[in-house]
Amino acid sequence: MSALLWIAAGLVGMFAVAWAGRWAGQKATGNAPRFRDMPLAVAFGYVAAVVALVGVLIGYVNAYSADPAIANKYFFLWVAVNGLVIFGIAGWLFRLLGRSVGSAATRKLFRQMPLTASFGILVIILYAILAIFAGVIAPYGQSEILGAANVIPGGNPAVGGDPAYPLGTDQIGRDILSRLIYGAQNTVGIAFVTTLIAFVLGGTFGFIAALVGGWVDQLLSRMVDVLMAIPSLIFSLLLMTIASVWADGEKGLLTLYMILIIAVIDSTRVFRLARAVGSGIVVMDYIEAARLRGEGIRWIMFREILPNATAPLLAEFGLRFCFVFLTIASLSFLGVGIQPPLADWGTMVRDLAPFINFAAFAPLVATAPLMAAGAIALLTVAVNFVVDWMLHKSSGLKE
Repeated sequence: MSALLWIAAGLVGMFAVAWAGRWAGQKATGNAPRFRDMPLAVAFGYVAAVVALVGVLIGYVNAYSADPAIANKYFFLWVAVNGLVIFGIAGWLFRLLGRSVGSAATRKLFRQMPLTASFGILVIILYAILAIFAGVIAPYGQSEILGAANVIPGGNPAVGGDPAYPLGTDQIGRDILSRLIYGAQNTVGIAFVTTLIAFVLGGTFGFIAALVGGWVDQLLSRMVDVLMAIPSLIFSLLLMTIASVWADGEKGLLTLYMILIIAVIDSTRVFRLARAVGSGIVVMDYIEAARLRGEGIRWIMFREILPNATAPLLAEFGLRFCFVFLTIASLSFLGVGIQPPLADWGTMVRDLAPFINFAAFAPLVATAPLMAAGAIALLTVAVNFVVDWMLHKSSGLKE
C-alpha cells in the first residue's frame, strides 16, 4: 500500500508543479496564447517528460557505478540508451553518405529523407545482409549443439561468460548469436515471401473486382468480408493446428502450409485496398480509352491500373510485411509456426523466456530472451519509419 501512496503523491505533486508552471508562464509572458490556451493535461505531459528524462539520466549514470549490484540493476537502461545513440549516429552518417554518393536521383532522395527514414532503410539493409549471408556471417550452425549450455551473455568469464559465445548459449548449448542471425534468414525471409504471395493474390483479385464489377465484385467482396470477420491470429492458429495434423511431422510441409495460410488471410486486407484504389482509377478517361482500343483485362490491370496504384500499395506492403512478420513470430512462439531445428525469433523468445526469472539477481542472463524480442521490435520500427516517409512523400504534403 505504501508504494501506491507514493505513486499517488507523486502524481499529485506533478499536477501541482504543472499547474504552477502554467500559471507562472501566463504571468511571465503577459498571458500569451501559448500558456493561456494550454490545457492542464499538456502541462502535466511536459512535467512528466522532464521527470522521465531525469530518471533516465540518473539510471544511466548509475549504470557506471563501481558497485556491480547497482551497475547490473541499470544494465538494460544502459543498453537502450547507448543503442539509441549508436543507431541515431549510424542513420545520420548513412543519410550523409547517400547525399554525396550515387546517382542524381538517389542523392536528391536522400536530401529529402528525414533521419527516421534513413535509419529505417539502414536497418532493413542490415537485416537483408544478415538474411542473405547468414551461413557466412554466423560463427556456428543454427542447430549446432556446442559444449557449453546456459553461458551468460557478455563474454566475461568472471561472471559466467565465454568470449567464444559473446551473446551466450541457450539451455541445450546452441549459440544465441548464430541463432539470431539465422533467425533473420528464416523469419524475415519467410515473411517476405508470404507478403509477396498475399499481394499477388489480394492485388489481382482486388483489381479484377474493381474493373469487372457486378456479381464478380459482390462475390469476391462477400468472401473477403467473411474471412475478415474472424480475428486473423486466432484463425491462423486454428488452421495451423489442422495443418500440423495434415503435415504428419513433415516440418518443411508445415512451413509451406503456414506460408499459404497467412498469405491467404492477409490477402483479404490487400484486396480491400486494391479494390478501393482500383475503383477510383477505372473511372478515369484513359481506362475508357484502353477499353475502346480493345485492350484486355490483363493489359488494363498491369499497364494502366497498377502503375497508378504503386504508391499506396508499396506503403501497404511495408505495413503488411510487419503484420505478417509478427504473425509468424507469434505462431512460432505458440509452437505451430517455424519448427525446430530452424532458428526463429518467436521460438527463441519462448525457449529463452525462463531466463527472465533471473533478472532480479543476474540481469545479464535475462537479456537472452530480450535479444530476439528486440530484433523483432527493431525491424518493425524500422519498416514503419520507412512506410511513414513513403506515405508522406506520396501524399504530396510539404514540411
